[in-house]
Parts: sequence; C-alpha cells; structure tokens
Amino acid sequence: MNTLIYLVISGLFVIQMPLSNHANFVSDKTNPTEGENDSPMNRADDFYEFTLNDIDGNPVDFSNFRGKKLLIVNVASKCGYTPQYAELQELYEAYKGQLTILAFPANNFGGQEPGTNDDIKTFCTENYGVTFPMFEKISVKGVDKHPLYRWLSDKNLNGWNNTEPSWNFCKYFINENGELVKFFPSSVKPMDEEIIKLIKS
Repeated sequence: MNTLIYLVISGLFVIQMPLSNHANFVSDKTNPTEGENDSPMNRADDFYEFTLNDIDGNPVDFSNFRGKKLLIVNVASKCGYTPQYAELQELYEAYKGQLTILAFPANNFGGQEPGTNDDIKTFCTENYGVTFPMFEKISVKGVDKHPLYRWLSDKNLNGWNNTEPSWNFCKYFINENGELVKFFPSSVKPMDEEIIKLIKS
C-alpha cells in the first residue's frame, strides 16, 4: 500500500497524495531537466566521457586522451596574456610525447575573443604557429558554462576543485588517469617550473 500524505488546506478539506508524488515537488539538482540528458556529466562524473568539436568542427572523443597528461587552457586572441600562445607551443613541442595541450577559445572576459572559429584558427596559426589541439569557442563561466568547465570547476564532479577561470589563459592540469590535479591562474606561464615538474612526475 502506498504511504499517503494528508494536507489540510485552509482547514476546510483534505487532499490525499502518494508520497512518491510528493518527491516531485522537491528541488533535486541530480535529476536532469529537459534537454540535459545528453550532457556527459549526467551519465558519469568521468572526464573521458566528453566529446567536443575541434576548431574545424570535427568531434573529438576524450577517451582518446586516456593515459596522457593534459593541460587545458581557455584562450583569447586580444588579451594581455595572448603571447602565452608562444610558450604553449614551446611547451607542446618540448614535451609532445608526455603532454597534450587542449585550447578552448572563450569570449567570457572583456570580449577578448570576438572572432569566429576560422578567425581564431588563422590568428593562432599565422602569429604563433600553433599546432596543439584547439577547439570550438565555448563559454567557460556563467550560466552558459560548458559542461567540461563545469566539471573542471565543481568539486562535486572533479573531486576537489571549485575554482573557475578568473581570466583568459587559466590552466587545468589533468593526469594520465583523467584526474584534475592542479589549477594555475593566468599569471602562471606555460613553461613554469611547477608545470614542468607535473609533466615529468
């Protein structure tokens, strides 16, 4: 027999409601809303569940990165930190067998990435000779934050970190097991000793 809840309204009459229905009135953020069922984080809190389009629109399955160390960076073309592209490329070439850099253009800070994906690709190739993987422009904070960056900045998903990007060129280091191990603010340069140490460890 279903358990019933009796609600007295205005002292005039009683409504009988099964307890199971009552649960639907409770806000439960673990239940996806309409349109969210395709989000990787609704299937499993697992970094390798993501699939994102690269800057040319081709899907990239993150399971391909199993066993690899990664540096995830939100990038922009018109930022004071934009010259870090050169160091990112230097880092990528120096440790190509040990580290993969994943760059995510975003226009969240000061409108400093206004271009299209084609514009961004051309800018990075012509000015910095970028050859590391770049992805389509996404949002890395705010109400439209991409699920990848939700995972990176929510300790309930990644296990410990709640820090989201504070500006362009923030960096997240992922180890070979798909675990987030370190967040670096924009001011930490790609060739920083601590980043090199994580690569070599």
